[in-house]
Amino acid sequence: MTVTLYANARLLEPATDYDGPGGVIVDNGVIAEVLHGSPSRAVDQTHDLGGLCLAPGLIDIRVKTGEPGAEPKETLKSAALSAAAGGVTTIVVQPDTDPAIDDPAMIDFIQRRGAALNLVRILAAGAATRGLDGRRMAEIGLMDEAGALYFTDGDRVIANSRTLQRVMSYSTVFNGLIAHRPADPWLCEGAVATGGELAGRLGLSGAPALAERMGLERDLALVELTGARFLVDQISTEGALEALARGRARGLEVAASVSINHLCFNEVDIGDYRTFFRLDPSLRTEADRQALIEAVRDGLIDAITSAHAPAPAEDKRRPFAEAAPGAVGLETLLPAALTLHHSSGLELLEILRPLTQGPAALLGLEAGVLAEGAPADLVVFDPNAPVVIDAQALRSKSKNSPFDGRRLQGRVERTIVGGREVFAR
Repeated sequence: MTVTLYANARLLEPATDYDGPGGVIVDNGVIAEVLHGSPSRAVDQTHDLGGLCLAPGLIDIRVKTGEPGAEPKETLKSAALSAAAGGVTTIVVQPDTDPAIDDPAMIDFIQRRGAALNLVRILAAGAATRGLDGRRMAEIGLMDEAGALYFTDGDRVIANSRTLQRVMSYSTVFNGLIAHRPADPWLCEGAVATGGELAGRLGLSGAPALAERMGLERDLALVELTGARFLVDQISTEGALEALARGRARGLEVAASVSINHLCFNEVDIGDYRTFFRLDPSLRTEADRQALIEAVRDGLIDAITSAHAPAPAEDKRRPFAEAAPGAVGLETLLPAALTLHHSSGLELLEILRPLTQGPAALLGLEAGVLAEGAPADLVVFDPNAPVVIDAQALRSKSKNSPFDGRRLQGRVERTIVGGREVFAR
């Protein structure tokens, strides 16, 4: 294998809080040395990065694809190409496919297909219930043995508390991680927006933001009862953040993720029924958005996700209430996250931590750090380069991006997975 030096970089290492000059030597797919000075060993080739940022590759723990069952929306290959162009080196595929990823064979299928593509690392989350029906527990123990990273019913709320209790209780046998969307399903039934003045003026069915906190309080009570490891999936309201903080203060092993969309947009962005902003959970108030940004700054948020949810044009160009929820986001994740640096004053390390080290620690992955012996999964980017997002130019098969036409700052220059360059501008 070629020994490669990436030199003259601005190293960003969230695990050690290092932000400064340096370089990285890559040998046989792993990081052989992290340099803050001159290399101590011979190298075969050198890439001078000219002061660009060099960080661990991003880890996106919530990615929907259409494969299997709805390949016209997105295949594993098109998702992997989008991830590589966005500096994302590891993706975790959600189980709400057709058929659902609810048994060990499906976990094995996703992993084998991902490995055969030889692009980014493709891993899988398993369904918490069979067929995502919310009633019968799936074979989560066997899926864990097959390599499932965590268990979730995706966008579907498990309304039956006894079922969720059983899933949580069984997961403690093998220290599994359960992820769940916090929501009161009856308050949210039929809702397409956050309840309030704006939804009322637009004539849209809305659910109160309180529904998220109510759902989370139930989930936290079950965590306290069972002792399970728990991930709050796509937290989006200030009230839920307060409940999360209280749960952690009681010693519960609870983590939380947030979608990049809820950090960058608020309910006003719906505008005149713009369906690319039809998301699940719905966009919230500006006060909620600011609370989420502060939660990232304070470390209350463990993972920022793209919440990548492809939908073809015919599913989006409908009346707002009938449009499919969700947005693609793999390719825009990094420049969108960098708006928190340019517009909200967060340090680069504060932004990168829940994109790299945070999700890696949560899922027990060796990636997400710049350290000797760690996988050479790296991203090189220019944090100040201007970019204009063109949805039609995105590598995803679906083009439903709420960032279409937006002017952002931050451009991925190279993506390296296991020492191989899988994307170069």
